[in-house]
Amino acid sequence: MPAQQAQPQLVDRFGRTVSYIRLSVTDRCDLRCVYCMPEKMTFVPRTQLLTLEEMEQIGRAFIRLGVDKIRITGGEPLVRRNILQLFENLGEVDGLRDLTLTTNATQLRKYARPLKDAGVTRINVSLDTLRPERFREMTRIGDLAKTLDGIDAALECDFDKIKLNAVVLKNYNHDEIVDLVEYCIGRGLDISFIEEMPLGQNDHHDRAVSYYSSDQILEDLEQRYELVPTTYKTGGPTRYFQLIEHENTRVGFISPHSHNFCESCNRVRLTAEGRLLLCLGQEHSMDLRHVVRANPGDDVVLEQAIIDSMQIKPKGHDFNLNSAEVLLRHMNLTGG
Repeated sequence: MPAQQAQPQLVDRFGRTVSYIRLSVTDRCDLRCVYCMPEKMTFVPRTQLLTLEEMEQIGRAFIRLGVDKIRITGGEPLVRRNILQLFENLGEVDGLRDLTLTTNATQLRKYARPLKDAGVTRINVSLDTLRPERFREMTRIGDLAKTLDGIDAALECDFDKIKLNAVVLKNYNHDEIVDLVEYCIGRGLDISFIEEMPLGQNDHHDRAVSYYSSDQILEDLEQRYELVPTTYKTGGPTRYFQLIEHENTRVGFISPHSHNFCESCNRVRLTAEGRLLLCLGQEHSMDLRHVVRANPGDDVVLEQAIIDSMQIKPKGHDFNLNSAEVLLRHMNLTGG
């Protein structure tokens, strides 16, 4: 991935430059996390999903328009058949600075080395608890040992950085904040604590009751560690703090409720069925599946559609803890 970068061409109505796309390759997952999807989820028919070739075409178009970071997400992206093909092909594109992955790590023992060889720079692993019984409760079907083994496999491959993402729910896992940080300190990992996103109907828990703010998490951590704010950024919305006595570990916060990050938003999301979402919490979107299939091989039309989509990118998401504004779109459909 050479350093040469295209001139940014994706600027929205509010002057924000889009340089980052999260590309969901599937809505399917081998876990059923309680904040992500219902236990009995109805998945998108495979015939409605973008092909890997269409995803690559769209990814290349974004790079030509100035995007230099692509994150592959899901569902669980590594359950998509032949997914390495997409990583390998995008990893060769000039101008792409950062090819990253969000995963639950269940497949990393198999895929970590091929992903590294394909050009993946960083990996984010979703891990909310270190207690096996609680892990099974929060994922409904998961085996903690398999996820921890996947993290170990990734550590063996010397990625630029591996980070944990932990969604914190009051009375579910908020008492493990320090344990998760200690786990990261022992392995030289970063960690981001995430306030739950109110996406999709949730019959498992009351989001307003289970809400645990980033400020409260920081307060809890300050009872144990000395933390200082940093200017470190990875292109996303995370605010990072450095642990003074542990230089290889940073603690981040993704705070859609308590510290809205919309003002500096630089990203868009492509769902597995080809819907370009201009905002995590709004329905403004463009159907890029229709664009690529109605105009096969025509990159000029595709790029113009992407440029035009910037005009419907909203100012912010306006999340409300007391309602699920996007009732039909769970997190696995959105792209994690």
